Amino acid sequence: MDTQPVPFVPPAPRPRTTPPSTLEMMRIVYRNPLELWGEHTYNEPWISANGVGGHLIVANDPGLIRHVLIDNAKNYKMATVRQMILRPILRDGLLTAEGEVWKRSRKAMAPVFTPRHIFGFAEPMLRRTMQFVARYDEGGMTDVAHDMTLLTYDILAETLFSGEIAGEPGSFAQEIDRLFETMGRVDPLDLLRAPEWLPRLTRIRGRKTMAYFRKIVTDTVKMREERLKRDPDTAPQDFLTLLLRAEGPDGLTRAEVEDNIITFIGAGHETTARALGWTIYCLAEAPWEREKVEREIEAVLAREPDPTKWLEAMPFTRAAFQEALRLYPPAPSINREPIETETWNDLVLPKRAAVLVMPWVVHRHRKLWDMPDAFMPERFHPGNREKIDRFQYLPFGAGPRICIGASFAMQEAIIALAIMLSRFRFDVTAETKPWPVQKLTTQPQGGLPMQVTRRV
Repeated sequence: MDTQPVPFVPPAPRPRTTPPSTLEMMRIVYRNPLELWGEHTYNEPWISANGVGGHLIVANDPGLIRHVLIDNAKNYKMATVRQMILRPILRDGLLTAEGEVWKRSRKAMAPVFTPRHIFGFAEPMLRRTMQFVARYDEGGMTDVAHDMTLLTYDILAETLFSGEIAGEPGSFAQEIDRLFETMGRVDPLDLLRAPEWLPRLTRIRGRKTMAYFRKIVTDTVKMREERLKRDPDTAPQDFLTLLLRAEGPDGLTRAEVEDNIITFIGAGHETTARALGWTIYCLAEAPWEREKVEREIEAVLAREPDPTKWLEAMPFTRAAFQEALRLYPPAPSINREPIETETWNDLVLPKRAAVLVMPWVVHRHRKLWDMPDAFMPERFHPGNREKIDRFQYLPFGAGPRICIGASFAMQEAIIALAIMLSRFRFDVTAETKPWPVQKLTTQPQGGLPMQVTRRV
């Protein structure tokens, strides 16, 4: 008798069956863009239509995605609407910079994210996680979404900044939530491509929060500069020092240094935090999958003390994390804009059109995945993972602007999951009712309240 459990289908907006009115569309885009898309969006290779702000193309076909992000990437710039949202926060940070500014930043940061450096981060990642999970020793209720923000911030601070970030970590998670709630939404004026000098009322509330983060950056830089002058031989040779030493006539400007610091402090940990939270939630709702992961973690930890080897040694754990990334991609939308009109197959991509490559939609596309809405980590088990087209799974993007921290995030996630799930079990309760909402990242509205109990 086949006793294979029915796969768990986690919460997500149902595709619309009727198109929204213009006013309704603007409301949805502000409230939660994930609720905008109709059934045809999840079934067609692409959608091409005229929208409120001009021509809109939704690219789902892996060949088309490859064309936009790699083959003819030189003809595509960051979309105007995306820049209107992100540039007020990140300015010329790595996520928003273009052209020569982006090239300078990417070149300056690349040495930190080589495999050798990332392996060097494994021990601090492990140490910080073990310190963090001590809070769970007594068990009880906790908001896993909030906790993962704190944990990934701790890891980021320790690895990239050697623990020397100004400000109080305790208030950080609350300020990040406020930042994304205010500054991280699509304003109706953005959709209409209104001039940037017109104030976005939805973001005025975020100015105080932005000032908070900018002060953290200024104080952090000042602290490190003073240490470099005082004792250059013992100052950490980390991400922060590397950026400061890249400043100069042939390198980064001071403004670019600060913009990249705020990019990593404000957003560098957030994507991993969201993915970890969704992974723990999905495993709690699919205990048969959780048991596989727990058995694997126990076996590996019993024989392999080196955390740099855990990613390869834990295929089930990695698969669960990758499946959570598929269902809840932290960056649910990649936005581009053609510089010049071109044609791909029989599709015309007009100049200045909004071209959306949406991992949220592509990862749930009916023609690309079997049971696309279900949590099925076996998709990513060895032997299955290799069958997935490179351009139908885009949790870290693709092409020249692929996430520079992808390997960092994968190592961090497996180490964090290994320690947490080897010692504690996280279970859903009647209060655990997350709803995915897009506010720059895919966040669980209402958090992830869960019950924690010790396993050992």
